[in-house]
Amino acid sequence: MTPESSDTPAVHREKAHRIIVLDDELELRNMLLRFLTSEGYEVRAVADSAKLDRLLEREPFDLLVLDLMMAHEDGLSVCRRLRAEGHTIPILMLTARGDPLDRVVGLESGADDYLAKPFLPRELVARIRAMLRRQQMLHGDTPSTPERLRFGEFTLDLQRHQLWRGDDPVELNSAERLLLEALAATPNRAVSRDNLLVRARGRGYDANARSIDVQVLRLRQIIEAQPASPRHIKTVWGLGYMLVADVQT
Repeated sequence: MTPESSDTPAVHREKAHRIIVLDDELELRNMLLRFLTSEGYEVRAVADSAKLDRLLEREPFDLLVLDLMMAHEDGLSVCRRLRAEGHTIPILMLTARGDPLDRVVGLESGADDYLAKPFLPRELVARIRAMLRRQQMLHGDTPSTPERLRFGEFTLDLQRHQLWRGDDPVELNSAERLLLEALAATPNRAVSRDNLLVRARGRGYDANARSIDVQVLRLRQIIEAQPASPRHIKTVWGLGYMLVADVQT
């Protein structure tokens, strides 16, 4: 069976969630900016609440990562003020203090979740994803799962786990198929090597994230007309890889 086709396919690009970070520590601010960007989010980072206010006035954001302990206006004050002004943006509060009372005060001030430092970057991402899912469910905005992706002469059918070149099926081994589907999970968005390894192999798989580079090279030799100058599986320098594709539902 060949993939369904249409003269006017419904095509859209998946929109990245937009996150704003407020932290007055330059090192942590830059770390959060790099890491969250590598996870596919569109991120802005600011050092004080005045800059936060200006950005929130001009641009829409899906989530705020807010540090509790800051020199000028602390996170509790920022949180209370935003809620008093009617802002409904989900707020994840970060603090160096692990006292349960701090968590209670933070949540009572209007924060949606609370994460104590030091924290694992993966825990931060898990909290953010959970908060964004809750927000989507609250507004009835459940993201649709793409059924097919098209890139060049190829179509990836995610329901049947089959790659086609035109009307002909393309044979992939299990590692190649898992990697391609891992990239296809978030098309047109950069995916870090660590994230790809988890998606393609699972968290219990013991391998260096750089092993993904070898697997990507092999997959490019199947998909790309010129593997040295790829059009579909792009390298995003400093981050990882991205599958450039049209999405069909």
